[in-house]
Amino acid sequence: MAYRPSGSGSYTVVIIPLRTNLYSLDALRFYLWIKRMKDLEKEKDALWSGLEILEKTRLWYLQRLEENRARQDSIEAQSGVCCSLEGTAEARSCLLRSLIQRVNGSLGSVMSEPNVTSGSIPSLPEGVADSDLRWHNTVLTREVSDKNRRISMLELEKGALLEQLDELQTH
Repeated sequence: MAYRPSGSGSYTVVIIPLRTNLYSLDALRFYLWIKRMKDLEKEKDALWSGLEILEKTRLWYLQRLEENRARQDSIEAQSGVCCSLEGTAEARSCLLRSLIQRVNGSLGSVMSEPNVTSGSIPSLPEGVADSDLRWHNTVLTREVSDKNRRISMLELEKGALLEQLDELQTH
């Protein structure tokens, strides 16, 4: 399990009076150093949170694998008898599969992204605000969710059509 140090979520502000002018180079260096330290602390907290989430996710994945193995064993125990799953269970399975693939893709892109901590994203224009990026991400996420739902519905329709085809071929 990921360990998160106590006291996370709060930051200490240290004010050290400088004996020089407020606009001096030393004051600027000190300010930038403090700002960098604060940013590193926030990044560390985000990384710890990510580790906690990944640990919970790992346990969830293991539980789903066990459930999947149990379902496979029960189907194999039925000695090859083809049984049709209920439509809702099949739809849930399809939706879950698409969500898992989306999460896997997101995690893979985070880990493979070059210069992810460099602070610059080369594909974005200079003047793009953070709020614009978040809004754009929200819109794209909604579109992907809609497409995933559509794919799930098409897979259900395909299954129903294949079932009808099998019935027609047996008659």
